[in-house]
Amino acid sequence: MLIVQKFGGSSVADAERVMNVARIVTEKYRQGHDVVVVVSAQGDTTDDLIDKANEINPHANKREMDMLLAAGEQISISLLAMAIEKLGCPAVSLLGWQAGFQTSSKHGVARIRKVKSERIRNELDQKKIVVVAGFQGLDKNEDMTTLGRGGSDTSAVAIAASMHADLCQIYTDVEGVYTADPRKIPAAKKLDEITYDEMLELATLGAQVLNNRSVEMAKKYGVELEVISSFTNRPGTKVKEVINMEKMLIKSVAKDTDIARIVVVGVPDEPGMAFKLFSRIAKAHINVDIILQSVGRDGTKDISFTVPKKDGEAAVAALRDYCDSVGALELSARTDVAKVSIVGAGMETHEGVAAQMFEALSDANINIRMISTSEIKISVLIDADDAERAVAAVHAKFFE
Repeated sequence: MLIVQKFGGSSVADAERVMNVARIVTEKYRQGHDVVVVVSAQGDTTDDLIDKANEINPHANKREMDMLLAAGEQISISLLAMAIEKLGCPAVSLLGWQAGFQTSSKHGVARIRKVKSERIRNELDQKKIVVVAGFQGLDKNEDMTTLGRGGSDTSAVAIAASMHADLCQIYTDVEGVYTADPRKIPAAKKLDEITYDEMLELATLGAQVLNNRSVEMAKKYGVELEVISSFTNRPGTKVKEVINMEKMLIKSVAKDTDIARIVVVGVPDEPGMAFKLFSRIAKAHINVDIILQSVGRDGTKDISFTVPKKDGEAAVAALRDYCDSVGALELSARTDVAKVSIVGAGMETHEGVAAQMFEALSDANINIRMISTSEIKISVLIDADDAERAVAAVHAKFFE
């Protein structure tokens, strides 16, 4: 079997943990498997490098930032290769470009164009464990690029897809995907399996287990994922295409506090007003999530929507001229909000799911500001101060 294993920064944070990862990797190798390991930068290395850059130039250009940030993974892969060799197995470390990662030229958030995996295959044929730097690649100008936060997950899935790996294991500091964050909800239960669509929703809704781009790629190329702990020797959660849809109606409760709510009051109640508003948001390259438009009254209507917290000020700036031109009465942004969601592929065929969620929030005396639904998720916007209570209440309603 060809197995791709990915280890995050916490898994290789110090010498002891690097040796622990080496033991996990060599165990698979000694079982007769071909093993490719994708590694992130150690611990808080990436954040430390960003701080160093800010000390020199807070407005450094993105190309130079990529050159700097790519150094974090180079340290990790070389140390892990040394640890594997210490345990008596042959290993070779490869930077992203050496492993064949060709990307777009959008520094900081580059997209993978192709993985030319011949070098990896040649090293595997020589019976070596291949240790690859995640998060990075090379663009058409032969400049270093990085893939953005969580990019090592995407690197691992890309290798698994390009080489038709039998399994891609994502090692993290939790034992799998849970019905809620087990660090906050002690009663949270680990899931044996979850669909790609459910995992993608959870990743997008704030569950910090897998990067959403990696899940999209895994679904597209049919890569079977396993989310597993690097600290315990227990089975993880399989992410795959089809599972028993009636086994569990709701899979998980997620919380996202990285939210800003934009409110526009007094928009003329005329055709085209929403288009003109959201076209300005689109031109500012801001993603919109939940949208609520009030029923028109006195010739006007109110429009509210949510964006990532970091884009709140930019959204207001993008709409200021629009609001002045149409005579809107108010334009404001709030960041003291949170989104709580339930996800489950089975909910579309069962009635009463939304009512149960709303009942749980009502019993906890939590006010709902906005609601968004799809076939496999229901999200509500609430005050940030109520977020943890809301997750606990909703989780108790469905799982306890």
